[in-house]
Order: sequence, then structure tokens, then C-alpha cells
Amino acid sequence: MKIAIGADHGGYPLKSDMKIFLETLGHEVLDKGAFDYDAEDDFPDFAAAVAKAVQIGETDRGIILCGSGVGASITANKFPGVRAGLCHDTYSAAQGVRHDNMNVLCMGARVVGSALAEDLVKSFIGANFEHHERFQRRLDKVEAIEREQIGDS
Repeated sequence: MKIAIGADHGGYPLKSDMKIFLETLGHEVLDKGAFDYDAEDDFPDFAAAVAKAVQIGETDRGIILCGSGVGASITANKFPGVRAGLCHDTYSAAQGVRHDNMNVLCMGARVVGSALAEDLVKSFIGANFEHHERFQRRLDKVEAIEREQIGDS
């Protein structure tokens, strides 16, 4: 799987660990920054870069880290076609993919440590959307709302 990853200063140290972890699992990782620690950088820059990579199909999924994960999630969800979820437990990381077709995992590096982050990533990348009628119906409704909001109804 090809996965985009990005982080601001709050997630920068954990991003390095997750990049190595993903590569050891055999995934191709597209690093969208930050490439150096900068206490003054801003999460929207990196969250947008990851979300865009997923949106245009440059990668299959994305992972974004910031201090809490909240700002990353808010930013990523501004991109049509991106379904970002903030997850700090393995159930949500997998269930978000299986039932909601989540394609971007957001984590708070000040909330989770490396071991839990590895478990979250494994849950996220190991899950696939379950094409049950009710899950597809819900996804179709979400996509209709998205099209309505961007004026493409």
C-alpha cells in the first residue's frame, strides 16, 4: 500500500517512527513533511499535503500527526473525497475504515506514544471497507452531502 504521511512540529518525532514502521511492514511511504523540526510550523500545511495526495489518488491512504490530531482532522476533511478520522484507539482506527471508508488516520502525538501509534497504524492499514448495503448507503449519503456543499449536486 502507498501511504502519505505528514506532521507538524507536534507530531514530528512520532512521524519519523511511523515512517520507519510502515516501511518495515513493506509499505511505500510518501513523506509530505515536515522534513525538519520547526516549532513555528503550522499543521494545516502538512495535513493539506497528505489530504491532497489521497484526494488525487497519489496514495491509497494517509496518516497525519499533530499535537492533538484535531487540527489535522479538521484540515483533511476540507478535501472532497477525504474521510479523515481522529483515532486514539484501535477499534476506531479499524472500524472507521470498515464501516465509513476512512482513508486518512489522524493521531495526536501528544496523546499516544510510539507503541500505541504502531497498533493504530496496523489497525488502520489492515482494515478494508465492508461493502454491506447499510455501510454503502451511509457512505453514499455522506458523499451526497459533500457534493451538495461544493455545489456539485
